[in-house]
Amino acid sequence: MEAVNADVANEHSPSHSRSIENMSQSNSDDSASSSTQQAGDGQDDVQQNIVWHAHTVSREDRESKLGQRGVVVWFTGLSGCGKSTIANELDRLLIDRGATCTLLDGDNVRHGLCAPPSVLKEEHGEDFAGRFGLGFGPTDREENIRRIGAVTELFASAGVIVLAAFVSPYQRDRDRVRKTIESSGRAGDFLEVFVDTPLEICKQRDPKGLYQKAIAGEIKNFTGISDPYDAPPSPEIHLKWREGQTPHDQASEIIREMEKRGVLGPAKG
Repeated sequence: MEAVNADVANEHSPSHSRSIENMSQSNSDDSASSSTQQAGDGQDDVQQNIVWHAHTVSREDRESKLGQRGVVVWFTGLSGCGKSTIANELDRLLIDRGATCTLLDGDNVRHGLCAPPSVLKEEHGEDFAGRFGLGFGPTDREENIRRIGAVTELFASAGVIVLAAFVSPYQRDRDRVRKTIESSGRAGDFLEVFVDTPLEICKQRDPKGLYQKAIAGEIKNFTGISDPYDAPPSPEIHLKWREGQTPHDQASEIIREMEKRGVLGPAKG
């Protein structure tokens, strides 16, 4: 498996003092964000005025132009399991093959699309931050994955291979993303990759003592300690931890499985 430092460098940005996807915000973050569901601004009537506008350029046109199939490769697993490291290695292998792809990472999206209220408040104000910022409780995590699922669907519909690396601890949320992706495309367009690294190994890799803090009760809603993780019962790709296996080995395994399933064509010259 990848070295501890390599795993940490990718899953935990050096500019952070802690991993933003798994850290727990204050209770006020979560309670404030729940106000998003409150009625206001005439939103009750919005659905009646929204219609789907068909594109002139079809998904098939875009995929034909790119010479590839738009799919979502969704990495899930505990913090420190190696999701980001493997996803980055796969991203490089795909680019080297001539594929058009992009990578969405759990920590990175928390700086913009799924930022917590504390990040949004300074620029947008407390009311906006409370309505649209996301904390780390179950409901906010559900919305986090819903937003990411919608973004991955847009990329896949444009013929792009999307790599998404998120703890995404709840099976129901991952199943909803799968349904979104396959409903707009084809069965098999969503590949769930379970990075199955033992909890004890993840604890050893943690560079900032997050697991230790979670065990001590200093961090709430921490997946694997104080919040559950639903292991995928039947992922398309199951990466079981093995001593000495590198991120390149694991990314190459994913490439082979994508080829086998017919969602990845031969390398472009």
